[in-house]
Amino acid sequence: MKQQAMQLLSMWLKEREIQNQSKHTLQAYFRDVSDFLNYCENQKLELNNIETTDLRSYLANKVERHQLSSSSLQRMLSSIRQFMKWAEQGQYLAFNATDDFQLKRQPRPLPGMIDIETINQILDQPEPESEIQKQLWIRDKAILELLYSSGLRLAEVQGLTIRDVDFNRQLLRITGKGNKTRVVPFGEKAKNAVMQWLQLYPSWHGDFVPEANIFITQKGNPLGARQIENRVKFQAQRAGVNVDLHPHLLRHCFASHMLSNSGDLRAVQEMLGHSNLTTTQIYTHVDFDHLAQVYDQAHPRAQAKK
Repeated sequence: MKQQAMQLLSMWLKEREIQNQSKHTLQAYFRDVSDFLNYCENQKLELNNIETTDLRSYLANKVERHQLSSSSLQRMLSSIRQFMKWAEQGQYLAFNATDDFQLKRQPRPLPGMIDIETINQILDQPEPESEIQKQLWIRDKAILELLYSSGLRLAEVQGLTIRDVDFNRQLLRITGKGNKTRVVPFGEKAKNAVMQWLQLYPSWHGDFVPEANIFITQKGNPLGARQIENRVKFQAQRAGVNVDLHPHLLRHCFASHMLSNSGDLRAVQEMLGHSNLTTTQIYTHVDFDHLAQVYDQAHPRAQAKK
């Protein structure tokens, strides 16, 4: 059986080669399919008699012995499926066990959390040496601090204006989804970062009027969403952190760290601007002083080190 099956594999690979498949791909096909054929030989299975249960047993065996990932299994199955389909179409097979065979898809993981040490590594990294990069870092640090400090959405930090920041009370007025506004605290570290950025703001053609965007380009234009995403990613890379950092991940971290330190779900829900409220909660009065108190006690970067 094995000799006949290997001849079929050789014929299939030859056709693939004629179709200009790369050498690397052909090697992967050979490795995956020949491994399966060897398994069938050891189990004394004829190619024509392979059932879906045999295929499942083979893949389970691979996972058990080699700890293969879901993506590796999908690749192996794809190779076997293509070979079997070709054999069926060429009438070398009467039955194709890979028809309608699906691996159970793994549930999509939640966004990976970053621990506070990693976040500190990003936010407390040394400033660059060149003047222009130093200025970019001052702006980017203010963005990063606010994203993590207050759990802002990307669009919220992008749309933040001069009038939205109350430095005395350390509160931000945020316009969120559906143009709903909320007031959230921000910490001492974020305050210092934003104030340092605003000292630089006029030299970047920033116009100090209430409705002006806080975060701008060097030409004085409002910073776009994609630009903010790219700068967040860049500063994580500059810090040497092996994390695909994006604004929403910092929002998740804000929620996770605040909740684990405070246990006050209601306060965190309010700060995030989640509108999943019952009719009763519509009438709930939120005490912003209480929010600020919870924030100061719970957020790792709310207060300057003494």
